Amino acid sequence: MKKILFSVFALISSVGMSQDCAKIFISEYVEGWGNNKAVEIYNPTASSINLGEYFVARYSNGSTTATVANSVQLSGTIQPFSVFVAVLDKRDENGTGQEAPIWDSLEVRGDGFFSPVYNTSNAFYWNGNDAVMLAKGTLPFDPAVLINATNVSNFSIIDVFGKFGENPANETGSSAGNDGAWSTQFPYSTGLGVLVTKDHSMIRKANIKKGVITNPSFFDPLLEWDTIPAVVVRLDANGDTLFGTSGNPILDGNWFSLGEHDCACNPVSVDEMENFQFSVYPNPSTDWVTVNLQGKVVSASLVDAFGKSIGQYRNLSSKMQLQLNVENLTGIYLLHVQTMDGKFHTKKVIIR
Repeated sequence: MKKILFSVFALISSVGMSQDCAKIFISEYVEGWGNNKAVEIYNPTASSINLGEYFVARYSNGSTTATVANSVQLSGTIQPFSVFVAVLDKRDENGTGQEAPIWDSLEVRGDGFFSPVYNTSNAFYWNGNDAVMLAKGTLPFDPAVLINATNVSNFSIIDVFGKFGENPANETGSSAGNDGAWSTQFPYSTGLGVLVTKDHSMIRKANIKKGVITNPSFFDPLLEWDTIPAVVVRLDANGDTLFGTSGNPILDGNWFSLGEHDCACNPVSVDEMENFQFSVYPNPSTDWVTVNLQGKVVSASLVDAFGKSIGQYRNLSSKMQLQLNVENLTGIYLLHVQTMDGKFHTKKVIIR
């Protein structure tokens, strides 16, 4: 075991220093209820990035190694200073148990879906105690091959969430199991403090400009990340809790931060970005969609999956609400909003 630890950590430390705003990195980690798993990847550069040159690997339950079966090659493109939301591919509405579908509110934010079959690739099936690695390289076909520079062509570590070789406990004084998580109190792996990498989303702080490419001595989850719970209670217009027919509070997935990332690498400052607000609800919908816009907006357009225009909206005020009639438009659509600085902001709209 000591030999394995040395070989993995020596490989990580030999990669070298990463420059600010030069490479993609993980900007949000989602460990939600059930199969609601996702990572948001941010591009801090002025060039488009082909994600086909990258992969994600999961180091399960304190493992010091990962294989091709624990990994998945990514696909898609990240535009400059934008993000790509990669989600576990569980979209069968009739799925049960291990095949239970992700929530609609997470699906609508996904740009790509990965690892649909666990026995083929279990990369996206993390719990709060698994380390997740974003790396560059092309995976070989043999599922048993270990992930390292010898076996993976053009291999380099881009970012690491968690700590290789450490299986954090699930509560103070308990032994490490399969449901542990890193916590808020030193040494961050014994259950002291609040467990934040399980049933939470972790959002990279705006001042972080690059990924982690060495295994940390201690993984302090709040050093580079902010945390939000996996679900929130739904409130009415008066701020009161809404209850379902069973008498329990209605819970919504807390995915509202997915799809955009505030970062000091952005050409537009964080303060300027906060002046622009863009929300769509209900989403999914069956008839009408409400779009709230606040900021210096030039235009908005709704297009289908083939790029066909469904509606154009111009002469928009700095604070307004659009009501879109989407009856008989079953499918997935994209709502593009252009702001005065020439940037486009996009949200998916699902019509059922």
